[in-house]
Amino acid sequence: MILQLNIFLGETFSSYISVHNDSNQIVKDILVKADLQTSSQRLNLSASNAAVAELKPDCCIDDVIHHEVKEIGTHILVCAVSYTTQGGEKMYFRKFFKFQVLKPLDVKTKFYNAETDEVFLEAQIQNITTSPMFMEKVSLEPSIMYNVTELNSVNQAGECVSTFGSRAYLQPMDTRQYLYCLKPKKEFAEKAGIIKGVTVIGKLDIVWKTNLGERGRLQTSQLQRMAPGYGDVRLSLEAIPDTVNLEEPFHITCKITNCSSERTMDLVLEMCNTSSIHWCGISGRQLGKLHPSSSLCLALTLLSSVQGLQSVSGLRITDTFLKRTYEYDDIAQVCVVSSAVKVES
Repeated sequence: MILQLNIFLGETFSSYISVHNDSNQIVKDILVKADLQTSSQRLNLSASNAAVAELKPDCCIDDVIHHEVKEIGTHILVCAVSYTTQGGEKMYFRKFFKFQVLKPLDVKTKFYNAETDEVFLEAQIQNITTSPMFMEKVSLEPSIMYNVTELNSVNQAGECVSTFGSRAYLQPMDTRQYLYCLKPKKEFAEKAGIIKGVTVIGKLDIVWKTNLGERGRLQTSQLQRMAPGYGDVRLSLEAIPDTVNLEEPFHITCKITNCSSERTMDLVLEMCNTSSIHWCGISGRQLGKLHPSSSLCLALTLLSSVQGLQSVSGLRITDTFLKRTYEYDDIAQVCVVSSAVKVES
């Protein structure tokens, strides 16, 4: 028997099994069985469980078995042979072949929850084998509530070029960082209460080839993020300019969402000036009733009295039913320049 060495999780284990008749007699009813014993299960890898009628002297029975390895640790290939001699005696023997299945990749993930309900996933993939790998595919299969955009290429002269260059080789102990953006599907984006509690994002699908061209594949378990704590009322920015002129009014658009799945709110908006940001308009205005999982968009005007990068702060939303006030500071940042500097629209 020829046994493949250096087997890694996600690769296909292959073995050639040959049973040879070393005697000078014909044997009958030969049954060859190959099982793979792992730490959790025993798998039958034999292509056929039918017995061979006879095996002549100096002849052999050959078989090739394949199995996609899905567990790490010690594996034992158990080959059992039973046959009947010319004298009618039933014979039986077994052979054991032990090998280790190693982990080929180290995968680490980081999540960033954006204010716009987008989720950014950074996947760090390290080759922990002793040989180079050709990374054929690294993709994210999103959960049912999200669409995914891969951010691992750039547009150059109308063509998408990988950020890793033309060669997709990952050298031993090298690490690559893959970035993905997930956006809620339209039918779920409108239901704030549902998106708020979603923790399952999707799973990574990784396909590679070794230096001998053997393919391996790994799928992670479902990746989970920490659900953002928005509270009952969420305020997010829909539109804001990057750069504004000093002491000149500019406009922003806010979106206020009732994240409660049961309770209607009666909301009042207060605008508190800071040392650099001054709100224009009436503070204490009634926004009216906002039903569960509903949103409203609000256009606001403000100006800055200080140059530089300024933080937009000072919004207060009060639910008059519960007499509870929600404070929103550092909502966004805007670059304030002198009015002598032309701001590009």
